[in-house]
Amino acid sequence: MAATTPAVQTRQKKPLIVNAFVEMCSGHQSPGLWRHPDDESWKFNDLDHWVELAKLLEEAKFHGIFIADVLGGYDVYKNSLDPAVISGAQWPVNEPLSVVPAMAAATKNIGFGVTISTTYEQPYHLARRLATVDHLTKGRLGWNVVTSYLDSAARNIHGKATQLAHDDRYAQAEEYMKVMYKLFQSSWRDDAVILDRERGIYTDPALVREINHKGKFFDVPGPAITQPSPQRTPLLLQAGTSRAGKIFAAQHAEAIFTSAHSPAVCAKSITEIRELARTEFGRDGNKIKVLALVTPILGRTEEEAQAKHAEYRKYASTEGALALFGGWTGIDLDQYGDDEELREVESNAVKSTVTGYAKFSPQNSKWTKHTVAEHVAIGGNGPIIVGTPEQVADGLERWVEEGGVDGFNFVSLFLLIGEESNRADRRHRLTLSSRNPSRISSSCFSQSCGSVVFSGMTTPSQAAHIARTSTVSLDRSTHYLSTLLPSSSGGLACQRRSTRFRNNWGKFSIS
Repeated sequence: MAATTPAVQTRQKKPLIVNAFVEMCSGHQSPGLWRHPDDESWKFNDLDHWVELAKLLEEAKFHGIFIADVLGGYDVYKNSLDPAVISGAQWPVNEPLSVVPAMAAATKNIGFGVTISTTYEQPYHLARRLATVDHLTKGRLGWNVVTSYLDSAARNIHGKATQLAHDDRYAQAEEYMKVMYKLFQSSWRDDAVILDRERGIYTDPALVREINHKGKFFDVPGPAITQPSPQRTPLLLQAGTSRAGKIFAAQHAEAIFTSAHSPAVCAKSITEIRELARTEFGRDGNKIKVLALVTPILGRTEEEAQAKHAEYRKYASTEGALALFGGWTGIDLDQYGDDEELREVESNAVKSTVTGYAKFSPQNSKWTKHTVAEHVAIGGNGPIIVGTPEQVADGLERWVEEGGVDGFNFVSLFLLIGEESNRADRRHRLTLSSRNPSRISSSCFSQSCGSVVFSGMTTPSQAAHIARTSTVSLDRSTHYLSTLLPSSSGGLACQRRSTRFRNNWGKFSIS
């Protein structure tokens, strides 16, 4: 009998979404790295800096540039803003939406996710700003919806000592989204702008209507002041991990940015959100894409990568790291001694936070405030993967398979994007071909920004639009929007340009 060859079991490769994670400041998630002689992140005030970054990332086939933001300074640590100011810990920081049109003008496919808070922006004004940039980028804009977390923002913007309570901010955000959906989706018909030169009619007033929103937090009569943009509603992203944040994400988010030290922790959160989406909001939770924060440090050999890691640590700022930690957690570690074991202090918040760090960094036998600073000073609250391209690809694959993520927000420790560095980047690019058909098929890493390309992607143009065209249930959008305006048996049908939300003009009465 002839020998038979066992069938080769293969799994379908998973296309991954790949973003660069940046902020309009120096250092970003790694305070102090602006001191590195090769760093150029301090050029964040220079428009050319951002244009060149966008061009470099598009050439590397990135899907998007995810821009973080804060509206206040990190002043919890030592009850002072000085540590953040001195170390440059996300200070100073510029407004992110302003730079997007210039980056879009220099590129064709890459998308832009911009962090903007519902707590400190009026919805009518923000709807105008987002629609404007969606027009200028030809539909490449995403909105990372946040409620903010720094009391310093409340003091400076609202003149209040503290922010609204956490769950109250999310209740406000929920109403905020209702207003935004009405303005984006239901106040203009697609063909309202007719440009009738003979009759002198620019817009047909019968095809534009007020939204007449009256709620607990907002009264907005409308209509939107901008005509519908290519997407109408920008791609919606979210980054909260609290119970209220997960509910918000389950209802609204098309992509979620998560920061966790372990794939297991990430997987649990993803499962909860997707189940909430299914059971509470009738959405297909599997269409919500999840992006994990990762900081890769690469070398031609493992020794070279570890040497880079050690070199970067020399420039990291302990004070800056503790300032960021204080803002993220509300915990001032200055009140504890230099050698005090934080897993044994009275504060449950400190103990639980530090115990979580220790669980995934067992090499540290004692956790002091300096250990915490070392832990968050490089890459913030996400994992660092150090090694050769093969080793980094293995690490990323573990997050995909065990964490269930759909892609990554890559943090660069410092930016090196000048013309000279671009040439060096191309000379030193390292390529890995995987032998295992079940794993990530290939990765391409550059020395400067840690860029990564997975061959499981589609063409660059299609890749840039993956998140926009495949992440939201249209039925969910229709159902949700139908609750926002009074129903009508009449009305004209219209063609929708958005690929993600139905235009519901025909379902609602015209005001």
